[in-house]
Amino acid sequence: MLESSFGLGFFLKRPKIESKEWIVYFRITVDGIRKESSTKRKWDNTRWDQRFERAVGSKEDAKSLNFFLDSLTLKINEIKTEMMYSGKTITAEKIMDEVLGRTAPKIKVLEEFQKHNDEMEALLGKGYAKGTLDRFTITKNHLTAFIKFKLKKHDLEFADLNLEFVKDFEFYLGTVRDCSNNTTLKYIANFKKIVIRAIDKELITKDPFKNFKGRKTKLVKKTLTAQELYELESHYFTTDRLNVVRDVFVFQCYTGLTGLHRCIPIKKD
Repeated sequence: MLESSFGLGFFLKRPKIESKEWIVYFRITVDGIRKESSTKRKWDNTRWDQRFERAVGSKEDAKSLNFFLDSLTLKINEIKTEMMYSGKTITAEKIMDEVLGRTAPKIKVLEEFQKHNDEMEALLGKGYAKGTLDRFTITKNHLTAFIKFKLKKHDLEFADLNLEFVKDFEFYLGTVRDCSNNTTLKYIANFKKIVIRAIDKELITKDPFKNFKGRKTKLVKKTLTAQELYELESHYFTTDRLNVVRDVFVFQCYTGLTGLHRCIPIKKD
């Protein structure tokens, strides 16, 4: 994005202890909001031209300070340009953070995904089922393969996520992985949960799913034939839990009652 206004200036600030050498400061201004910081350099205030914002004289110490200030100016302009072309919001505070090295660590998508799965695994039986973990593990595997396929990388930063990436991932699942539309949307929903988690943790500011639209395909359910129902009724499962589920389902088929699975207790293995 383009900022409304940008300004960069250098000036001397009088130290608390009286001295001819004042501290060289720089000030960044974006849209009227200012942020300033010390350059950690000191300079004789009698050898400073505030109109040009540079040291006065041809001595080596003046040339050295001016070269440093020119280099700092170039660095700040490069940071501003990079923010502009990457679509980031440009503020005086963000530029200052970059200059001073106060930026937060760049968290990677697959790293955060794995952290989520590890936490879920630790809570198996305490709010999460293994089947849920398996679905998130499969989603992460698909996402890992997609990043390698599309970007030729092992991971990417949350800041690089956008709507195009989400749509490309959806297309990849439906074509390269040959997933059905509804299965694709389930994987997308799992991935979205990781993104929402990152937003909550302030790892990302924009939601790449904001304008994503996905519609499930309405499935036409086929009724069981009498032979299929008989085979299911006669089948013996190796676990008691599945046998109970079968009995409840068969009972529903004969009686037409629904919702029994919510009121009949089923003992877990």
